[in-house]
Amino acid sequence: MTPRDSEPLVLGVPRAAFRPSPVFLALVALLVTSAVLTWHGIGNVRLTVFGFVVSGWLVSLCLHEYAHAVVAYRSGDRGVAHRGYLTLNPLKYSHPLLSIALPVVVVLLGGIGLPGGAVWVDRHVIPGRLRHTLVSLAGPATNVLFALVLVVVLRLGAGGGGPVQFWAAVALLAFLQVTASLLNLLPVPGLDGGNMIQPWLTSPYRRMYDLFAPYGFILLFALLWNPTIGGWFFTAVFAIGDLLGLPPWLYATGLDLVRFWQS
Repeated sequence: MTPRDSEPLVLGVPRAAFRPSPVFLALVALLVTSAVLTWHGIGNVRLTVFGFVVSGWLVSLCLHEYAHAVVAYRSGDRGVAHRGYLTLNPLKYSHPLLSIALPVVVVLLGGIGLPGGAVWVDRHVIPGRLRHTLVSLAGPATNVLFALVLVVVLRLGAGGGGPVQFWAAVALLAFLQVTASLLNLLPVPGLDGGNMIQPWLTSPYRRMYDLFAPYGFILLFALLWNPTIGGWFFTAVFAIGDLLGLPPWLYATGLDLVRFWQS
């Protein structure tokens, strides 16, 4: 009998399927390290802010997809554990290029928290339309919670002093979570917002939805490229940021800092 064979099971799943992966732990370590370096002004501030924001964004991406997987697991899909989705490993979430690299590039160039990874959920083993909606809602809800936590940290901590570069990075991370929350809640086929309403559609509309779902990213880019719709989106994002008390100049400073190649 191998150690893996003797490993305790949780509902038929090895406990290792629930342990945070070394990749995720390394991202958390990078986030903490870059935050400390930024706070103390050690090293090139643009590079430390870059590491802070990018690692923070990737951690939020892991938590977003983990939330989907946890709710799916609790709703009856044990397969998400076997597929490694409960280990918080970003390399398990769909294609590394499309799920990680592309969203990071969009974050750096456009300041938008583009939806990234994708957890494959076996919808056939999850009973009830409400559970399907909750699985899709779990990810955006994590972004909303992350944004609120960052805003609270910013509002409680910035008044006590500290380097503006650190708080600019925190503000930018919060702003990215706001954009990600709003993007993920848009009723676009294939994205979380669309998947939330898909179970409630009638059969003809569901077939049409499923036809367009594989092209969700393309539809999203097309919508944001449209001046009118893109303007509405950013107007909503800035309004939410103002409502939360995010200073525009502060997250704009953070965006300027992460673009270290422009220095």
